[in-house]
Amino acid sequence: MPVEASSSAFREAMASFPSGATIVTTSDADGRWWGFTASSFCSVSMDPPLVLTCLASTAQCFPAFAAAARWNIHVLQHQHADLAIRFATRGAAKFDGAGFQPDADGLPFLSGVSISLRCTTYSKVDGGDHMVLIGQVEEVGLGEEMPFVYFRRKFHALPAGDDKAAPAPAATRPQPPVVIELDLGWM
Repeated sequence: MPVEASSSAFREAMASFPSGATIVTTSDADGRWWGFTASSFCSVSMDPPLVLTCLASTAQCFPAFAAAARWNIHVLQHQHADLAIRFATRGAAKFDGAGFQPDADGLPFLSGVSISLRCTTYSKVDGGDHMVLIGQVEEVGLGEEMPFVYFRRKFHALPAGDDKAAPAPAATRPQPPVVIELDLGWM
């Protein structure tokens, strides 16, 4: 089926690809904190260690990230669903009472996440109606809890347990994952 720029089929296809949820943060030249929720996040390279995330050109924080030399990426856990929604909401008081603290460079940093990455700019690329931020990872933090998954506009908690490969199916029915129902139709 051909895809048009406003294709609902393309939007649905992208919503049907499971991904993690992240909050990406930086500060501008005046020290004001900025951030956004992103489900577009992946590794790019091991040598050097590079990751990417994408930011809509219409986002209020776009100018801050377009000028930023550094940013932090926080891979969220199920208890951060409210923060993911807040950071995806235009005009929200994103940092009020959210638990962010300044890192060594004064950028907002959230502890207690599954993964934290402190990045410097490697490249910024035009990606249609988004800017692709490619960051060189300078510092990695690993949390204890599993991240959650964003799939078909809902957050899904991964089952608790060890991180080894799943055992062969048992005769009993597996427990379904926890689903937090949200309708973020723009994602």
